[in-house]
Amino acid sequence: MKNNNKKKIKIPKGSNILEGSRAVALTVANIEPDVVSAYPITPQTHIVEDLAKFKADGKASYEYVRAESEFAAASIVVGASATGVRTYSATSSQGLLLMTEVIFNMAGLRLPIVLTIANRGVSSPITIWNDHQDAMTVRDAGWLMFFAENHQEAVAQHLLAYKLAETLNIPAMVNIDGFILTHSYEPVIIPTKAQIKKYLPKYSPTKGSYLNPKEPMTMGSFARPAYYQEIRQSLQDDLSNSIDLIEKEYKKLQKTLGKDIATKDSSALIEYYGKKKAKTVIVAMGSVVGTIKEVVDENKEVAVLKLKVIRPFPYKQIIKNLKNAKKIIVIEKAISLGNVGPMASELKSALQGKTPAKIYSIIAGLGGRDITKKKINKIININSQDTNKAIFIS
Repeated sequence: MKNNNKKKIKIPKGSNILEGSRAVALTVANIEPDVVSAYPITPQTHIVEDLAKFKADGKASYEYVRAESEFAAASIVVGASATGVRTYSATSSQGLLLMTEVIFNMAGLRLPIVLTIANRGVSSPITIWNDHQDAMTVRDAGWLMFFAENHQEAVAQHLLAYKLAETLNIPAMVNIDGFILTHSYEPVIIPTKAQIKKYLPKYSPTKGSYLNPKEPMTMGSFARPAYYQEIRQSLQDDLSNSIDLIEKEYKKLQKTLGKDIATKDSSALIEYYGKKKAKTVIVAMGSVVGTIKEVVDENKEVAVLKLKVIRPFPYKQIIKNLKNAKKIIVIEKAISLGNVGPMASELKSALQGKTPAKIYSIIAGLGGRDITKKKINKIININSQDTNKAIFIS
């Protein structure tokens, strides 16, 4: 019997079937950073292997600096960025945690570094598979933080990340699910160097904002109590106030490169999919949203709100889209041990007094466990009275 319910997959003109890691590597190479430094760690390795090969084959002009650890790689791009050049690195899991000290320094120094995280669970026990515990651990470091659902979104977010980082002098992190995106193949359009330059010109930092022996300056100086809090507040204000700029730059990206490259969503921050004013809304981010959308297609009473950016936290956009919901289900691949899921905690805070809805913290997919349509339907039917604890779905 012919199945008439199957969606026809439209492959955009000019796309190629590429591994996610390859798509990211090609995009980064076409952005033309001046310095790349990274240390291999599964499942990020294919990205930096490709970048190393581009350099070895004479197809790229950036300096590729091999490092002995993730901490060293992060330190190398800090030094390079501080001299006023465009930089790039990538990591995963324990590698990101090893970078943590430098991650905070990058933001405090206001360096426009872009970092790709191939999200993976953290030890112990050892796992190489996907969840979001690595990125969520450093969400308070002062970075712009993007999460991609698919390859094309990851491409667009890297372009947006560089533009915003270099405009705001705030580092940016693009998160892509390990293996699920890094090692899978999808149709994707990679913008050329010429196309990218129309949106993202060569990096030209403001005079006096970077280290130059001819014009000495201090970066990351010692701050006494009389100054430290104001410096941190400045970073907080600039990061929190970047919401409008993110939306503005996303529209500019779509206009410049086309919506097949920059995705057709109307917002860089969120995507609402499903019935307007649905009483049950699932909140999620990353690749699992694709599976949730399939469930929404079959259950018209349910919608999904995808978070594409979690720093800055788009609370106004979230409130606007959830104010009519009676049941909010936060499905996340991370747990704030001893509390609920980190996104559920933040949503509860943002929505306090704004909605009478019950907000459920659902923990699923830790260590790479599949989140199937069957599990999502099971989650939708949860009706516990206790919303103050995390509910693990196996």
